[in-house]
Amino acid sequence: MSMVILVLAAILITGGILIAQEKKRSRQQDTSEKDDEVHKTESDEGLTQYTEYTLTRRQWMTAFMIAGSAGGVIGYLFYHHVIVALPCVGLGAMYPRFRRRALLHKRRSELSLQFKQALYSLSSSLAAGRSVENAFYEVVQDLQLLYPDANTDLIREFRIIRFRLENGEPIEEAVQDFSRRAGIEDITNFADVFTACKRTGGDLVEVVRRTSTMIGEKIDIQQEISVMVAQKKFESKVIMLAPVGFLAFLNMSAPDFMTPMYSGVGIIVSTFALFGLIACSVWILKIMDIRV
Repeated sequence: MSMVILVLAAILITGGILIAQEKKRSRQQDTSEKDDEVHKTESDEGLTQYTEYTLTRRQWMTAFMIAGSAGGVIGYLFYHHVIVALPCVGLGAMYPRFRRRALLHKRRSELSLQFKQALYSLSSSLAAGRSVENAFYEVVQDLQLLYPDANTDLIREFRIIRFRLENGEPIEEAVQDFSRRAGIEDITNFADVFTACKRTGGDLVEVVRRTSTMIGEKIDIQQEISVMVAQKKFESKVIMLAPVGFLAFLNMSAPDFMTPMYSGVGIIVSTFALFGLIACSVWILKIMDIRV
């Protein structure tokens, strides 16, 4: 019971310190943004950068508390010493950074999938004889049938493109701006091909059809790989948690049997086992990161 209280106290204290630091940084950023507001261009205001992701305070605290609690429990299971378990709680502050990367990757993957559907819609509209501008208008309506949420990233982006067209901005500039903010290879390739074809007077219908087919096939391959790897990812998580669960079971069922592991050479063995478990986790994550 005392261990649980100490872990929770450490989480609250560390979380309070980090929240105070975050508030201080946010105030400094707000001040600098106000000073630099004059230098901002109108096209940069309020537009999403898909190469960045900022956790909300709630997301950050949730990630920290989960990781901090897990770190404290694992540290205590391996060493049975509160002094060692408390620093493990502090290591939970590193997890929000990995959580941010995971959410960013998820958002970019969803954007790629939405872009694939948009390309099919755009190709169909152009093949039906619509102009480029009207084809981009139709894409928004088609995407709304697939994604009812009006705040879906790509629906919002195509609305921005439509707004720019209504204000007389060339469509290729609007598409290029979206590709720069997205930072996704498929979108960049399409924007370059679309711009070159629009300016040189090429067969836009055929170019968009071939481009959408190639990009769609690539995204399909990525999805197939993700489905094939999903089961292995789940199995790897179970394998990584199994030693911790087994250790907890032995501590509850046969504490005398585990006593030698918490003194003398046993501590060294536990340390090597813990670092080996961490190394295996990192190795598995790298193996599962398959890119096309």
